[in-house]
Amino acid sequence: MTRRELLQSMGCVASAGAIGPAWMPGQTAARKPNIIFVLADDLGINGLGCYGADRYQTPNIDKLAREGTRFTRAYTAPLCGPSRALIMTGRYAFRTGATNQDATGQMKPSVETMMPTYLKPSGYKTALVGKWGQLPLGPAEFGFDEYLKFKGSGVYWNTQAGGKTYTVNGVAKGLRDGEYLPDVMHDFMIDFITRHRNDPFYVYYSMSHVHGEIQATPESKPDSKPGSQDQYADNIAYMDKLVGKLVAELERLKLRENTLIVFVGDNGTGGGYAKQSTIGGKQITGQKGSMLEGGANVPMIVNWPGKTPAGRVLDDLVDSTDFVPTFAEIAGGKLPAGKILDGHSFAPQIYGQMGQAREWIFIQLARNWYVREKDWKLNEAGELFDMRLAPFGEPLVPADTKDASAMAARRRLQAALEKLNPAGGIQDEGDGTGRHANREENRKKKRAKGK
Repeated sequence: MTRRELLQSMGCVASAGAIGPAWMPGQTAARKPNIIFVLADDLGINGLGCYGADRYQTPNIDKLAREGTRFTRAYTAPLCGPSRALIMTGRYAFRTGATNQDATGQMKPSVETMMPTYLKPSGYKTALVGKWGQLPLGPAEFGFDEYLKFKGSGVYWNTQAGGKTYTVNGVAKGLRDGEYLPDVMHDFMIDFITRHRNDPFYVYYSMSHVHGEIQATPESKPDSKPGSQDQYADNIAYMDKLVGKLVAELERLKLRENTLIVFVGDNGTGGGYAKQSTIGGKQITGQKGSMLEGGANVPMIVNWPGKTPAGRVLDDLVDSTDFVPTFAEIAGGKLPAGKILDGHSFAPQIYGQMGQAREWIFIQLARNWYVREKDWKLNEAGELFDMRLAPFGEPLVPADTKDASAMAARRRLQAALEKLNPAGGIQDEGDGTGRHANREENRKKKRAKGK
C-alpha cells in the first residue's frame, strides 16, 4: 500500500473524484479549512441571477453557485437583528430574547455564546468585517480577534449621517472624502486573510450591500438618480464584484482550495425594491419584515473546491440556527452539552452526502412565528398554508378542510410547535412589528433627554 493509499484509508486524503472531507474532527494530518461567511444585507432570492432574477446580473456569485451547491429552501428571521442573532448563536429567539431589532442588543456574553467562541479553541483566527448592527456590545466582547465595524445599516460614503467614522479594533477612524466604505472593508478583510494565511481563519463578512439608503456606487453613472432602481441594480452589481475580488485574492494567496465560502442573505429584499425584483416575470410573496415567504426565504450558496459538488441544487430545509453546528463540525469545534442549540448540522450536504435533512424549520419575528415543512406552514394563530406554489403563492387552507394531506400536515406541524413551545419562552415586549421594542416609549425617552 502506498503512503497516499494509506492516508486515503484513514480519511486524510480524498480519493480522486470523491466528495468528502480531507480533514475531519480529531485528525491533524491536514490543515483545517478556512471559513468565510458572506452575509448580504436585505438580499432576497429575487436579487441574484442564479435564482432566476430578471433584472440583475451577478456573474461572480452565479459562478460560486455553478461550481458549488445552491440551496433553494434556506430561511432566516425577516429582519436584520433577529436574523443575525440566529446566525451567531444557533438559538431561536424565544430562548435568547432576540425577538425584535432592539431586543437583540440585550444579549450578554455571560449568557449567549457566539460563533467565534466555538471555533477559536480549534485554532481559528476570527474577524468581523462590516455591519455589527443591532447586536450588543462589540465583536471583541463576543470572541472576535479582530474587526472593522460601522454604525447602523446601509453605510457607503461619509456624506451619509452614519458614514463619518468606522471602528477598527476599538479605534475610531474617519471615512475620507471619496472613500467607499465597502472597498475599505474589503481591504481590511484581505489584510486579515493575508496575515493569517498560515492559520485556519473564520471571517464573518457582513456586507453593506444592498441595504438602503441606496447610494451611487463608484461605478454608477454620474447622472444616476439617488435610490432609483438603476442605482439598486448598480449596488447588486458592485456587491457581486466584491465577491469576485474576494475569490481572486484567495486564489492569488493559494488559499482557495482550502477555503469554504458560504454566501447568504440576512432576510428578504427590502422596501419598494421587492416589487421590482421579479423572477420569471413574477413577484414573490412578501419582503423584508413580512412573515410571508419572501421575508425569510434567502439565497444560500456553498462553495469549496473539491469538496462541494459542482452544480448541485438542494431543496433541503435550512434555517439560520444551523450555521453554528455546521461550522463547528467542519472546524472540529466542540458544542456545549448543557445548552440548548436549535441548529442542525448540514456539513454532510456540503460534502455532497445525503445527511439528515430537517423535517421542518421555525421562523419567529416579535410575537409572530411559524413552523414550515417543504409543502406546508402553520403559524401561531393556527393558520395552515399550502406552500406548494411558493415563493409565488401560499394560499390559506380552510380550517374545515377535509383534504387528508393538509390534515396530516396540521397534526405534524402542531406537534412540532408544541415540542418547541415558543409561547413558553422569552416573550416579545415590543410593538409587534419586530422593528422596535416600543416606538412610543423610545419617543418619550428622546423627549425627556431633550428637556
